[in-house]
Amino acid sequence: MEEKGKDFDEKVETTEQVTVVADEPKDAKACKCEGSCKTKNVAAITMSVIALVLGCGGLALGWMSYQKSSTPLTFLGSGADGNSANFVEGSIAEVAEKVSKSVVSIVTSTKSTNIFGQNSGAAGTGIIATEDGYIITNKHVVNGASRATVVLDDGTTYENVEVVATDPLNDVAYLKIKDASGLTPATLGDSKTISVGQQVIAIGNALGLYQNTVTAGIISGTGRSVTASDSNGGNTETLSDMIQTDAAINSGNSGGPLVNAAGEVIGINTAVSASAENMGFAIPISSAKGMLKQLIETGSAKRTYLGVYSVEITPEVAKAYNLPVNEGVYLYSPSSYSAIINGSPAAKAGLKDKDIITKINGVAVGASGSLANLVGEYKPGDTIQLTVIRDGNETAINVTLEGYPD
Repeated sequence: MEEKGKDFDEKVETTEQVTVVADEPKDAKACKCEGSCKTKNVAAITMSVIALVLGCGGLALGWMSYQKSSTPLTFLGSGADGNSANFVEGSIAEVAEKVSKSVVSIVTSTKSTNIFGQNSGAAGTGIIATEDGYIITNKHVVNGASRATVVLDDGTTYENVEVVATDPLNDVAYLKIKDASGLTPATLGDSKTISVGQQVIAIGNALGLYQNTVTAGIISGTGRSVTASDSNGGNTETLSDMIQTDAAINSGNSGGPLVNAAGEVIGINTAVSASAENMGFAIPISSAKGMLKQLIETGSAKRTYLGVYSVEITPEVAKAYNLPVNEGVYLYSPSSYSAIINGSPAAKAGLKDKDIITKINGVAVGASGSLANLVGEYKPGDTIQLTVIRDGNETAINVTLEGYPD
């Protein structure tokens, strides 16, 4: 996002640290992180405290064996998508022209004034999600805004715009153009099946000045954790499970789409690295679908949550904790209290400390996205099936999701 008359590039630092992540309510007990948090060593592993993340204590674990369940697991399939497509000569222009009709400029103003007595403002980008005017963008694009204006690709301007929902766990906001109709919605793809090296394009309101600028590149990495802040080092936020791309993302591109060769949106452009060239980041689109579905159906939305503290499993983590798998999440609390939040969907479903979640509805946790982002694809009231390893045995546990508490 670019604040007019002021440099507002997002500065990003990547992290390679193991994290204990909680998707619990902000009023949860003990060791919760308020604002910035410091890291501490646990079992020779550095733990970065992110958002509502714990960084206390330790726990000794024994060796675990892994035995397949004798009962077949059932789950929902994710279906086909366009992530296997590649651009050919001329197709970048064709895809860009098609998707640009679904990309909007977002201009905001705030109640504060500059030295000339004028209201300050900023510009970002958004994605049309429905023909009647739901828009997906970044939360930081509209934070603090007293008024938002949406400008379509053809110059049509809408000033009757409302922020109808924000994601408490991610940099995503949802806008609604009142009384809109006949808009061209983007096709939302499946970010769970993206792959490193896949070709992509980014579309956005470059530098807050150049509407629907198109840049091309590849997916350079997935599952990245980044810390973003404005040019003054304020408003710092840590984001996890990000898509890294070398397609140029810059100030003003925030909230625009990262698109595959089939013209499907697979990410929401969010940040550009200040410490390295050719490093941009986008939020996986699948994590935004759950709230969007609620808005379409009911006009309001809450982020779904599971209610656990977890450690993402990597080969290094598996070795340190003597775990039987190299991917998934380990339900772990680094202190004396449980990794399962009291009264949460996880508690009601019977999940326990030291459980390992490897899949959600058959989709691999870690390989296809973080636990929080995969859960974010569903609505409150949806029942998902978790593939869980407990005491060396694989089992299926059904969990009915709930909305993130206010």
